[in-house]
Amino acid sequence: MGAINVMDKRKVILLVGALLIALTTAFLARSLFTGSAAPQVTAAVQQTEPNGPRVLVANRSLPVGTIITPDSVAFQPWPAKLVSNAYFLEDGAKVETLLGTVVRNAITAGQPVTQGSLVKPGDRGFLAAALGPGMRAVTVPVSARTGVAGFVFPGDRVDLVLTQSVEGEDGPSLKTSETIIRNLRVLATDQRVNAEDAEGKTEVIAFSTVTVEATPKLAEKIAVAQTIGTLSLSLRSIADNEAELERSMAAGDVQLPEGADRKTENKILKALATRPVDTDVTYVTGGDVSRFQRSSVPPRSSNRRQPEYSGQPLPAGAPAMNANPSSVPMGPVVRVSRGNEVTVVPVGGK
Repeated sequence: MGAINVMDKRKVILLVGALLIALTTAFLARSLFTGSAAPQVTAAVQQTEPNGPRVLVANRSLPVGTIITPDSVAFQPWPAKLVSNAYFLEDGAKVETLLGTVVRNAITAGQPVTQGSLVKPGDRGFLAAALGPGMRAVTVPVSARTGVAGFVFPGDRVDLVLTQSVEGEDGPSLKTSETIIRNLRVLATDQRVNAEDAEGKTEVIAFSTVTVEATPKLAEKIAVAQTIGTLSLSLRSIADNEAELERSMAAGDVQLPEGADRKTENKILKALATRPVDTDVTYVTGGDVSRFQRSSVPPRSSNRRQPEYSGQPLPAGAPAMNANPSSVPMGPVVRVSRGNEVTVVPVGGK
């Protein structure tokens, strides 16, 4: 029994020693590999850093129809072997000369901007490229007073305000102003799409027309509004779109499809935030501004002479309201048509 106990102790000692050696070897091997890998990773990163010329790239995703603004693009180093003749190089191009151009082909964020992907003002198809899918270009006449004193530039978002005078037969007319369409994108002002002068400085000028982007239905509405009264532009803040979208989502006006991923939801929300709308219009009457102005539509005169009813044939389709109420038969009537003539005969009459 004593010999067996001695052998068991030796086995335990050997096993513990082997385990310690294995752990020590593993620790040394890990330290060796970790220390040698770090310099290799650093060297690889240093080798991939571009050291070629600086080319113009998109700061963010630029879909078709985007108007180039100073924050849309920027110059950054690019590998010399990958530089193409179609790129804009910092040595030969200036961002100021590209402001106001429109993206013809979609450009992803970080991708170089090519000369063929932009359409310059005056080029054929420029305005068509600036329009989004299904949108129309509508020109609105404005003045220095109604056009924000010339401080509206291509790419800005504006609201359209209609001011009119509703005439009545009794008393003064009603003065009113209402916001008929919100969130319209400005495409051009007086056929100008570049707000920069020859020296690259922002040029503020008075213009007489503004071209905006609208849906076909809203284009019809703007055309009718021009015949009703005076149209004015109200410049929107950049943060208004997001705040208005959040209000619409809270009210349940915006419905997102079930099961949509985050990318799809962001695409839908971005499209909704940039669409023009004509719902929930606001208005102000003269009575809201001054106590000496009206706050309701003037009534129509009740003393207007009406044509008397004589039982003679009425013109085809003539409304009954054109007849004198005192002579129009009160009760059931029969309309007798003879060719193009219509005669109204009371029931029981001769």
